[in-house]
Amino acid sequence: MEPANKRRFSSMWEHFEMISPNKVKCLLCSKELAYNNNTSSMQRHYRAIHDKKEETRASSSHATRKQDLDEALVYLIVRDTQPFSIVEDVGFRAFVRKLDPNYVLPTRQALKAMVEARYMSEKEKVKAKVEKVAAVSLTSDMWTSINMDAYLAVTCHFVEEKVGLSSVLLGVQEFPQSHTAENIACVKASLMEEWGITNKVTCMVTDGAPNMIACVRELKLRHHLCIAHTLNLIVKKNPVLSGIRAKARKLVGYFRSSTTAKKKLTQVQLYLGMEKMKLMQEVETRWNSTNLMLQRLVELREPVGAALAGLQHDVSMLTSDEFSIVGGCLSLLSPFFEATVELSAEENVSVSKVVPLMKMLEQNLQEEMVRPASPVALEVGDQLIRQLREKLHTLQSMSIVSLATLLDPRFKVLGFFSQTKATEAIKRLTSECATIIRAQQSGEESPQASSSYAVTGGIYFTF
Repeated sequence: MEPANKRRFSSMWEHFEMISPNKVKCLLCSKELAYNNNTSSMQRHYRAIHDKKEETRASSSHATRKQDLDEALVYLIVRDTQPFSIVEDVGFRAFVRKLDPNYVLPTRQALKAMVEARYMSEKEKVKAKVEKVAAVSLTSDMWTSINMDAYLAVTCHFVEEKVGLSSVLLGVQEFPQSHTAENIACVKASLMEEWGITNKVTCMVTDGAPNMIACVRELKLRHHLCIAHTLNLIVKKNPVLSGIRAKARKLVGYFRSSTTAKKKLTQVQLYLGMEKMKLMQEVETRWNSTNLMLQRLVELREPVGAALAGLQHDVSMLTSDEFSIVGGCLSLLSPFFEATVELSAEENVSVSKVVPLMKMLEQNLQEEMVRPASPVALEVGDQLIRQLREKLHTLQSMSIVSLATLLDPRFKVLGFFSQTKATEAIKRLTSECATIIRAQQSGEESPQASSSYAVTGGIYFTF
């Protein structure tokens, strides 16, 4: 019913309709207004009632957009370990301005506060999860950065209902003080108290360093040796391989530190039609790096030799005999590589795999040594078997390890080195179950795992 000429010249007719010759109705709120052949009353109503709402909505939308972008920026900083100073970089600011000219980047200080707030928020969520579980285990490690700063890290592992195994990094702290067992224990105790898990820790896994073992004893916790770390040491400490490893390290170090040598190696690879690959250096603290270094050196034997021929240097190429030894040893070492990777995974509980993996490693070594090989490779294999037996055979006598193996449906009694050890585990399991049943029948509280598997010495304190 509204006049066509009025609708043509006034935007108000987008929000009103005429319901009689002298009355209009607001389409936004259904308010009826008098109409006197002009839009004055409609404009007054719209500005007084609906303009403010639009401004509020726009302001709210802008605030929500700002919050979303701030959270995305925090995610960028945390996920990609970017410095807070990125918000001061000219290129980054120009990039953000191009994406959204209306977005105002937070200052460096404001961004730091936002990340800290996000950390506290996530921490509370994780603490709520940990509060619901009855028991946790901890893994701990210490290392030194490239700047020679020492750090201590503690990770918590637990089983969530309907989720499964979960892992949370409780903290990474700079550790400038002396690395004594007492100092390490003090920091770990503080972290456990902060996260409310002091009375929930059933086991702590560390490497075999004496201060780490003594630290766990100081905390009065059950200790378990990191088996992956032990396997790594068995390989690295093999006396037969030490000479070749030292020679290989020096050779690899030359190509990694010399720009000229690096360029020459790349040119030779391209000339030979090979995929461009770099030599890999052995790192004392990096598991499996020995295997990776030797494997890559064998793969690049031809281009490395050709590159050295055209360079002035003071390093020696491995001889044909040494490469033959390395080739034979790699077939012995590759199962150790696979076992270390398997035991290092956080997604699955690995304790039940320990004894079966040790059994398979020993069997694999024995099978490899039956095949024709150099005397040196045979000696390496003999040393590896001896070290495996010396360091790890006692594992199958530990309650927690043997019971885990027995209860794993993939292994059961087949996971043990002998039927005798399997029978011992069955008797131990039967005894544990009987103790729990008797306690339940008498109305007593079931015995805790910590008392059932109390540490009295053995492997926990011998490495």
